[in-house]
Formats: sequence, C-alpha cells, structure tokens
Amino acid sequence: MKVIYSEKQKLHQVKYEFLGGEATPCFEKPERADMVLNAITSDGGYQVIEPKTFGIDPMLWVHTPDYVEFLQNAWNEWEATYGSERDASPYCFVPARHLRNRVPKDIEGKLGYYSFDMTAAITKTSFDAISSAVDCALTGVDVLVSGEQAAFALCRPPGHHASPDLMGGYCYINNAAIAAEGLRRKGHEKVAILDIDYHHGNGTQTMFYDRDDVLFVSIHGDPDYDYPHYLGFDDEHGEGKGKGFNLNLPLPQGKTDWSLYRPTLETAIERVRTFGAESLVVSLGMDTYEHDPISHFKLKLEDYLNIGEMLGELGLPTLFVFEGGYAVDDLGHNTVAVLNGFTSAK
Repeated sequence: MKVIYSEKQKLHQVKYEFLGGEATPCFEKPERADMVLNAITSDGGYQVIEPKTFGIDPMLWVHTPDYVEFLQNAWNEWEATYGSERDASPYCFVPARHLRNRVPKDIEGKLGYYSFDMTAAITKTSFDAISSAVDCALTGVDVLVSGEQAAFALCRPPGHHASPDLMGGYCYINNAAIAAEGLRRKGHEKVAILDIDYHHGNGTQTMFYDRDDVLFVSIHGDPDYDYPHYLGFDDEHGEGKGKGFNLNLPLPQGKTDWSLYRPTLETAIERVRTFGAESLVVSLGMDTYEHDPISHFKLKLEDYLNIGEMLGELGLPTLFVFEGGYAVDDLGHNTVAVLNGFTSAK
C-alpha cells in the first residue's frame, strides 16, 4: 500500500487551544504524523511517496471561494494588526443566533465569521500545511484511479470538521470530502465515505447532505455529550436528493468497547454495500482508542486490526484519509493495525 505524506504538514503548529475552561497546549500537533510515519517505516510493508501539487482549485469543489481566500490571507491580516507573537484565533463568532450573517472587514471579525470554535487557530505557515494535506488526499485518489486497491493519505491538519465556509475542530479544508469529489470527477459514479473518527464529521455531512451520489456514514460519540454537539444525531438522514444517503450511528461515551462497536461497524459496512459504492473513502480517526486524552471509547490495539479486516472484506478501492487521534505514543501502532488488517483481508 502506498502512503502519501509531505514534510510540509509540519508547518502547521498551533500553540494553544481553549478546552475545559483553560488554555492548554494544542493536542493536534506535528508529532501525531511523526509517530504514524515512524510506525509505518518500522513495519516495512508500505511505500511512502511525496504528493503531487494540485493548487487551490480542488478546494473550491467543496468550499466557498471567499472562505478559501480568507484562509490564504488571514495570517497576513492578523500580523499586520497584532504582530507575529500570537496565533490568529477568534474570540467571537458569527453566524450565531440573533446576529447578522455578514462578513466584517476586521480580521478579528473574519476569524469569528469563518470559525465555529476556538480550536482552529492560524499560524504564518498554516496554509502551506493545509494545502499539502489536500495534495496528499488527491494523490491518494490518483493512486486508486491508477488501479491500486488502497492508499493511505497521511493528512495533517485533519479535515472532516471543516464545512464549506467554516473551520473548527483542528480542521480547515476537508481532505476526505475533496477526495470523494475527486473520485466522482474521475468517473466513480457512487462514492461512500465512512467516518470512524470518535467525533462526528459534521463538515463532511454538510457538504453531501443533499446529494445521492456520495453516501456519508459516521460512527461517533453521542453529540448530546460529545463534540461537535450540534450535528451527528441519528435522525439526520439527508435532504432533497440526498434523503436516505446520510447515516449517523452515535454511540455512548464510556461504554463503547468492541462488543458494541463491532455490530455498529457491521451496520455501517452493510449500508455501504447496499449503496453500491464503486470506491470508499475512510475518514480514519484513531481517537476511539481507550487511552485517547480527549475521547471516551474503549477500543484496543487488536480491535483496529479487526476494523481493517472488516473494511478490506468489502473489496472496494479504498482511500484512508487521516483525521484525529491524540494518544500520541500509541497512535502509530493503532493506525498501522488498521492498514495491516485491511491488506490481510481475504
């Protein structure tokens, strides 16, 4: 299996996030990708390649032009006002209830307009890393289209919380959504996205909610208690042409181990099968691990091998796109277990 990775993704490093009432060092850090890459290299069964360069045009497949322009220019506007010592971060937010939906001219206002939380700050070189993550996902698409069965896009920063014009949850541009759209544009009439990150992929859901050519299925923590809170409920089925092509499978925090996760994954896989997908994009979040510091499922190392085997049994061309996972010491081993399970499936 080819693994697509670029050192440019290290150029994004946010100092702090606001969590649990205090500023804390950001959990989404460059070491996450380093640990995965180290485990892949140690395993020896993978070929690591550099991504091609695709520019910003594919971002516009799923994001609005004004939002992409904002991401390109945000740091320069911030630096001109506040200097370079602090990361560019919002403190007020629109759209919100009872406020006008209008883009301000000041950078503080813009940051809040294009954000839905305080976990997606911007640094001087963030956009270089964001662009590189997109390049990795699209290079993975090319690997599948060339005839290979699977590829792993080691994307950082992650993307599944980014919606057409909002950043949040460490996400800026939606790598998995761009990959799915890329497969569609390469001739795959039906593409399925299976999001197995602990947190619901609210951005991906939003992008395809009214479409019947891309199925979105997500297994995640119950949004009544878990981030992102405002999407991910089991009564969200899609709308218009997309009705019936969105499946959310929320599970309880603190109680979800393999005995509960496995039948839920079987349900998700069966929906992908009945959809008749020609290819599969997996938003591979590894924060379902029992020791993840910000999540509450109880999966173990051996469970990830089983997940990979179950996905491999679908027999679909599959692109794994890296999302969350913050138990850094174990992150690489868990990720490789999924990929090894997939490649060993009969």
